[in-house]
Amino acid sequence: MAHFQVLSRGGRAPEPTDAGWKDTVDVRPYEVVDVLVRFRGYRGRYMLHCHNLEHEDMAMMANYQVV
Repeated sequence: MAHFQVLSRGGRAPEPTDAGWKDTVDVRPYEVVDVLVRFRGYRGRYMLHCHNLEHEDMAMMANYQVV
């Protein structure tokens, strides 16, 4: 698991509830959230996912490789 910080929501400053290191973020419909992730100690495959199953077809579940 890689923790992250929320940088912005929809191009605006993050909400006060976004402060600090996170492992989950609430994203509302059609919202774009920019995050900053620091990967330490593990190079390899990570996964991101949404907890709504129908979102799998909308690229809200994906693997990515840290090299």
